[in-house]
Amino acid sequence: MKKKYTRTELKAELEAAGIRASVQRIAILGFMRENPIHPTADVVYEALRDEIGSLSLTTVYNTLKLLVDHGLVSMLTIDDTFRCFDGNVDMHAHFMCRGCKSIYDIEVPEEVKCMLKGLDDFKVDEVQLYIKGYCKNCK
Repeated sequence: MKKKYTRTELKAELEAAGIRASVQRIAILGFMRENPIHPTADVVYEALRDEIGSLSLTTVYNTLKLLVDHGLVSMLTIDDTFRCFDGNVDMHAHFMCRGCKSIYDIEVPEEVKCMLKGLDDFKVDEVQLYIKGYCKNCK
């Protein structure tokens, strides 16, 4: 069962990142945390527009960019045709099916994590690992 986040938890997370917690920002972060579906900005907007009458697509784009800039959400550019977003900022990889275009979270093996240990002279703030192929339904 997926975790349901409270408004208080989401507000605290935003404020800890130095972001003012508006109704729209809380709702967008909540959607990202509770729906690990790698949505586009359009999907986020469609999911929340009836709930938040003052929400615009521009607000969704701007908020997602703000969340990405503060490390609360990551932006995936796994495919040249669209950008999608991920509310899970823990280290993991992504598999994209070339058939149905679904994106799946994949756990990163320890061998891959070991690659980062030799980067002591660098400040790594993002790691992206994309795997492409066909899911079990499309192969």
